Amino acid sequence: MEKQVCAHVIISGRVQGVFFRVETQRAAQRFGVLGWVRNRPDGTVEAVFEGKQPDVDAVLQWCQEGPNLAVVENVDLKWQDFSGEYKRFDITY
Repeated sequence: MEKQVCAHVIISGRVQGVFFRVETQRAAQRFGVLGWVRNRPDGTVEAVFEGKQPDVDAVLQWCQEGPNLAVVENVDLKWQDFSGEYKRFDITY
């Protein structure tokens, strides 16, 4: 069985107003990753991804570029303990 992991990220750059959240949700669903994504008041996007290591890695790789209109400057990644609490991938506010 593959290792289950949890990644918490804060993505900076031109990441709001460019469909980053909805495209992140689509990417997470494509790879079977659970968690959430939201805009932060400081202009960054925050997300938590849980799932199998290769699937989470694939979504994290996607976050390096984001959707077409985004300009990602930094992805601040912190690994956390896997919780198993998420049932889907949500856009939160």
